[in-house]
Amino acid sequence: MGRYRKIAALFVGVVLLLTGVSVYGEPSTQVDTEVSTQLVKAESGILMEAKTGEVLYEWNPDEPHQIASVTKTMTMLLIMEALDNGKIKKEDIVTVSENAASMGGSQVFLEVGEQMSVHDMLKAIAVASGNDAAVAMAEHISGTHEAFVEKMNEKAEALGLSNTHFINCTGLDETEEHHSTARDVATISRELLKHKGILEYTTIWMDSLRDGAFGLSNTNKLIRFYKGANGLKTGSTSTAKYCLSATAERDGMQLIAVVLCAPSTGERFGSATALLDYGFANYAVVDSETLGLTLPEVPVQGGVAQTVSPKTEGVSFIVKKGNQDKVDYEVQMQESVKAPVRDGQQIGEMIFRIDGEEVMRKELVANQEVPRIKVWQMFLKLTRQWLTL
Repeated sequence: MGRYRKIAALFVGVVLLLTGVSVYGEPSTQVDTEVSTQLVKAESGILMEAKTGEVLYEWNPDEPHQIASVTKTMTMLLIMEALDNGKIKKEDIVTVSENAASMGGSQVFLEVGEQMSVHDMLKAIAVASGNDAAVAMAEHISGTHEAFVEKMNEKAEALGLSNTHFINCTGLDETEEHHSTARDVATISRELLKHKGILEYTTIWMDSLRDGAFGLSNTNKLIRFYKGANGLKTGSTSTAKYCLSATAERDGMQLIAVVLCAPSTGERFGSATALLDYGFANYAVVDSETLGLTLPEVPVQGGVAQTVSPKTEGVSFIVKKGNQDKVDYEVQMQESVKAPVRDGQQIGEMIFRIDGEEVMRKELVANQEVPRIKVWQMFLKLTRQWLTL
């Protein structure tokens, strides 16, 4: 049976390869994005679940728009990357240049030569949308503002954002060269949320700088008034109108609601609220923890270890609310594997079903490398076994 199962699996794999379809990571069949009611009173919008990246609702999601200070989602992403990889530290001191101090629009009124910590600069960007702080941090990380913007575009390309281009780190200049889409902003926001430290700043409602002398109030009013809100960034100019990337988490589900080009600030926040309400009311996330997954080990033939443990990355998918407790899963493992076993080598799969309908399929891979056992190692192993008899 094992041989025929392998042949069948190979045949299916070839068919899927030729047709461009993958059985792994497909969108959950539980999600229906065809909603008759328009939830967004703006030119563009999207609702995305952060862990899976699955879109729950969309309205003109790929239409390019100027995004004003929502640009700073990418600015903050590069700052968080620099923090997390050790290039900069929160306690590092940033000296304000004439260029940074000259920024108009939203600002914390930095003066030329003023010094402020990275921690306070990030607070000024996330809470008060400080254009001067954003440029100061761009120069601190990359040497020049222009070099930082180049890195922003490189990151956009790396994330596959074909409809996004930046000319500055603030979104202040109103030009068609500086644009993005609701889908792309949601993708940037999702990437930013992977850096959990950002929530220390985006969840601040009121705070201060300069030892309490300068007050800060979050431009994202949902932080105070929406249950579970934890970010992310507002933006508005006369051309971009009112934009927002709003994030909130409830019951382990992190949602991202992006609204672009809303006619008023009220409709911006109202549209984001409607998107988040819709997501929380209709969907839930099922993951490894909620399922309590148990995975059997697989015997290894001719290896330095007798078994190898399986793992699966990213067991997380969307279900209709109320179906969380209806998920069944089937584990299909190979009877054994021959050494050497590569770390990450497929050794099985899991199939998840609700009421008999398949909703997700995931590869199970080896959790570690298992080299082939050498003759002298086999001799020592047999000797130890003999001595314990």
